[in-house]
Amino acid sequence: MNLDHQSRWKRIQEWDQRPLRLDSFSEESPENGFAVFHSPWDPTPGLSLGPNGEILEMDGRKASDFDILDAFIAAHHIDRTVAAEAMALDSTAVARMLVDVNVAREELERLARGMTPAKLAEVVGRLSALEATFAYSKMRQRHSPGNQAHVTNAKDDPLQLAADSAIAVALGFDEIETTMRVAGNAWANALACTVGAAAGRGSTLFQCSIEEAEELKIGLAGLATYAETVSVYGSERSFVDGDDTPWSKTFLTAAYASRGIKARCTSGAGSELLMGFHEKCSVLYLEARCLCLQRAMGVQGTQNGGVDGAPLTASMPGGIRELMAENLLAVWLGLECASGNDTKTSESEIRIGAKITPYLLAGSDLITSGFGSIRAYDNSFNPSLFNAEEMEDYLVLQRDFEVDGGLAPLAEEDALRVRRQAVEALDDVLDELGLAKADAGMKESVIHASGSDDTETFPPVRTLEISRAIAARGLTALDVVRALALRGHREMAENLMSMLRQRISGDYLQTSAIVRDGKVVSAVNDPNHYSGPGTGYRMDEARWDRVKAVRGTINRGHVLDAEGSHEAPAGSAQFYPIGKADRGQDPHEVVIGISPAFGERLHRTTAGHAVSDVLDALTRGVLEGRHAARRAHPTHRGYLLPRPQRRASGGFRLRHRHPG
Repeated sequence: MNLDHQSRWKRIQEWDQRPLRLDSFSEESPENGFAVFHSPWDPTPGLSLGPNGEILEMDGRKASDFDILDAFIAAHHIDRTVAAEAMALDSTAVARMLVDVNVAREELERLARGMTPAKLAEVVGRLSALEATFAYSKMRQRHSPGNQAHVTNAKDDPLQLAADSAIAVALGFDEIETTMRVAGNAWANALACTVGAAAGRGSTLFQCSIEEAEELKIGLAGLATYAETVSVYGSERSFVDGDDTPWSKTFLTAAYASRGIKARCTSGAGSELLMGFHEKCSVLYLEARCLCLQRAMGVQGTQNGGVDGAPLTASMPGGIRELMAENLLAVWLGLECASGNDTKTSESEIRIGAKITPYLLAGSDLITSGFGSIRAYDNSFNPSLFNAEEMEDYLVLQRDFEVDGGLAPLAEEDALRVRRQAVEALDDVLDELGLAKADAGMKESVIHASGSDDTETFPPVRTLEISRAIAARGLTALDVVRALALRGHREMAENLMSMLRQRISGDYLQTSAIVRDGKVVSAVNDPNHYSGPGTGYRMDEARWDRVKAVRGTINRGHVLDAEGSHEAPAGSAQFYPIGKADRGQDPHEVVIGISPAFGERLHRTTAGHAVSDVLDALTRGVLEGRHAARRAHPTHRGYLLPRPQRRASGGFRLRHRHPG
């Protein structure tokens, strides 16, 4: 119904101005792929085994009709030793096992290996959002939560990349990921982030996201330590159109691992729909196929939770609940989970805060698969759910819920110190390697910049020349280590060398592996054993002290300082005790209560007004209403009266009365 301006309800017009109105909300339409948990075209869970354990039929499709996903899942995901047992279980009963603290995570993982995609989707589809969050806290792989940052900028500026990488490390991100606006800048971006990530504590894994063959070359040069762009899909047409087959993807992940490069796959609800190959199935069922495929490939982890398709999924009824359900599927299948939250799904800050909350409460291997640690306009992946603009909001959410979201506040002086360290080190590396030299003005602009709009740095053509030179000369991370050491950045050289040694051991190829303080922490040596209250991850006192120390925290001293000095401002009224105030008999009497410190330690309000002036204003208001006024002071020192003594028109005295 169309209404003219005069006939509209003004509340609706006000709502029209809210950021929420910039979001879109889609109707459910299974025939067009817009179905979250259930679609009439979803197959019924089922599995038929032959006499020798061969799979004859899976989820309503005979073996002779299997597509490439079915064939790969049947051959490499389904564990025949547990399949009959797992498929015979009632789905509601399994859902209850997921939230039962008495059923171990390992037992549920064993059963998942015998379940088909349709069965897995049916089980998690029976959990509410709250139940899925609880189950996630139990099923996630690593004990301690972590986080990942995006570090990019609109200019592909190496100096800014180094400075922002150092900030990400200092904030506590366990992984940082970059990409570029110009593909040819990949090598310069990788070198800059590698240097920046070695600042401060170091020990941060780094990825340069670009076309897979180039990414592998950068990894082989030691300028990246992990990869996560091995994309998989839940429908055959989108898989083939997207690139290659499950077998070629498996070969690629094996190529990464064989060279000590940690790898994850990427999938997420809505990706097939965006490509137009949705097969009319629910997005949860298609994502269940993706995740079974990833476990079958032998990859250690996944980045899912919608990812680029998250805004589309979030537009559907129950879409945010589905994103949590697919993350639960990932950890139930024993995969590391970088649980999405890297794509802005809404313009509403309320919806954004609500979306991140379950992951903060449950914890995750990587709560986001790309927190925009830089300004939103500098985020070359597109704005994340949270960007640098919202960093402090996120830090306060950790404090509010007393949860570890993988980050900790950073003092301004420490931020400037690590930015300077990273910028100076990168400039020295570029100079030592004969690649470039930055002048003092360029460096200072980057050190103090919030984003690339504030910087005066290398022109784009110069950055491209640096990148091409790195690739053409075959420079490696060892060249960077040598340059750092020669120019006096010994600690950063040691940090980078430590990460290169990890490449030799291969320990960070384990499920959910990160590197902290030079040591690998993974699901192998730090498994999640949550089994109810009093168990699971809890911040120790030192960590909690860091997390809760957000900017703006005040104490008693700050309050007193803000309210004024302990001496009364010049010209303030003086007060002295006149004795105990008895219970008044005048029905028009008004008692004004004031602070115990009034006139002794408190002289100003938080707004900066003299408290005596406020008291006088209140008194005048009472008198103008033809009431009597008495001032009550809750101390045992007597009662105070302004000097000189004031009398009202009715002849009463302004007195202070003890509330007892």
